[in-house]
This record gives sequence, C-alpha cells and structure tokens, in this order.
Amino acid sequence: MDWSKWIRQIHRWLSIIFTATVIANFVAMALGEPPAWVVYSPLPPLFLLLFSGLYMFVLPYAVRWRGEPARERIGSA
Repeated sequence: MDWSKWIRQIHRWLSIIFTATVIANFVAMALGEPPAWVVYSPLPPLFLLLFSGLYMFVLPYAVRWRGEPARERIGSA
C-alpha cells in the first residue's frame, strides 16, 4: 500500500474518532459540567484530520507540479 492510501485510511479512522469524541462531549454536557479533558478531547483528532486533509488536498497539485502523469483509478475507493 502506498502513502496516499495509508493517509486516506488514517483520515477515515480519525474522522470516526473525532465524531465519537464530539458525541461524547455533547452527552457529557447534557449530564452536567464536563471535565476539561472531555471538552478538549476532540482537538487532537481534529488537528490530525487537518494535516491529513491538507495532504490529500495538495497531492493532486503536487503530482502535476512534478510533471508526473496522472494515475488512473483502479478498483473502488
């Protein structure tokens, strides 16, 4: 598996973790004043999502800048 496939898979799993932490945050707020670690728990996956998302956003442009031919997609994503 090449780097872009790994980054995509990591990005997908990070989005699931981020969603779970946001839901846990809302549940904790509904039950009362949540501790600080619950409130800030969505931030680490969010920052990792930012970096992996920026990588995937820039990747097609970087391929064109390097002058490499575009690869055809094989199979489903």
